[in-house]
Amino acid sequence: MELKSSKEIDIRFSEVDSMNVVWHGAYPLYFEDAREAFGAQYGLDYMSFFAHGCFAPIVELTFHYKKPLRYGVRPRIDIIYRPTEAAKIVFDYEIYDPTDDSLVASGHSVQVFTDTQYQLLWDNPPFYLEWKKRWNVFDE
Repeated sequence: MELKSSKEIDIRFSEVDSMNVVWHGAYPLYFEDAREAFGAQYGLDYMSFFAHGCFAPIVELTFHYKKPLRYGVRPRIDIIYRPTEAAKIVFDYEIYDPTDDSLVASGHSVQVFTDTQYQLLWDNPPFYLEWKKRWNVFDE
């Protein structure tokens, strides 16, 4: 089963440069917005991590820029959960220009689990295993 969520992005004027193009440093925030939307839709939000005594820091983040994104456009970002047996959360992202549905950028992120003392958890936390079971997402 593929878990996917979509969100429209509001580009703020402060996120564009003098060429009216979204600055590359804004993209991590767009990916964060997508993760929050995904978490709200599927019950895997940051507050649930905290409630179970975990943090989920990002340890890998990549971007591939295809074409400029400009102020005034309201792009859509799709986030896709990628199952893995490891104690981590993997997402792929795609940002689309709504004027022609062309791909603007794509990316990937990996989050690991730590306890509240910032010690890496090598095994999936019990709440995450339950979440995987609920949504029937396991490494394929």
